Amino acid sequence: MKLAVVGAGSMGAQIAQQAALNGIDVALHDEDEAQLRKAVDSNRGHLSRRVEKGRLAPGDAETAISRVHVMTDLSQAVADADFVIEAVFEDVDVKRAIFAELDHIAAPAAVLASNSSTIGISQLASATTRPARCVNMHFFYPVLVMDLVEIVRGPHTSDETVEAALKLARAMGRTAVVLNKEIDGFIVNRILHAATQEAYRLLDAGVATFEDIDTAVEKGLNWPMGPFRLGDFSGLDVTYNARLHMFRVTGDERYRPSPLLEAKVKAGKLGRKTGEGWYRY
Repeated sequence: MKLAVVGAGSMGAQIAQQAALNGIDVALHDEDEAQLRKAVDSNRGHLSRRVEKGRLAPGDAETAISRVHVMTDLSQAVADADFVIEAVFEDVDVKRAIFAELDHIAAPAAVLASNSSTIGISQLASATTRPARCVNMHFFYPVLVMDLVEIVRGPHTSDETVEAALKLARAMGRTAVVLNKEIDGFIVNRILHAATQEAYRLLDAGVATFEDIDTAVEKGLNWPMGPFRLGDFSGLDVTYNARLHMFRVTGDERYRPSPLLEAKVKAGKLGRKTGEGWYRY
């Protein structure tokens, strides 16, 4: 199995490294050489910490790093790939353009997967001549820690493609679930959105403070982080945009973003990455 990952941001870099840790050779592509260097440095840091904690042998860490081959030439990256995972930012036009290009330069039998958590594969597969070999393969951040992969079948995705995605996920040491219907939010985000929307409704209604809601969820439901602490960790802009997307797609008032969340985002208080969100850091 030869894998290519397109996009060397946080997700793409860790998808590539997770595969490499499990013996898979990976071509990691990005047009930006600086981004590729950043990806390699970041991955090296993650593996070094495992070595320091005695969870990974130094030699195995170096071998895993060496299995990720960084490239700025997309044709070179995907030339002999059996499987290509696109992991660029969430813009449907950008992703469609990449899928159209991949359709021309990747091997005819190669599977084209998208790591998108919000854009169904049908919107991307239609830019190709191989919709049967296109699938969503949604990893969770941080990929080097989170075990789950959501594999989402589009209306034209073949059983063979789903099996190939399952085989790859397992080869990467990850647990996979299959969605037989393409729905917004997939499984995890759909359930998470419903739970966190209720938390925001309680806050908006003045039922309890965000601190007490977090405490209730952490202690009562045994979540590692309550919805507001989780929002700060993920980025409140990410939370807000996901809510806005669901609201616009469904027209369902249940998905309308909280006014208090919107105010935080417009004030630039996005969580950990800006030093303040619901909490101060």
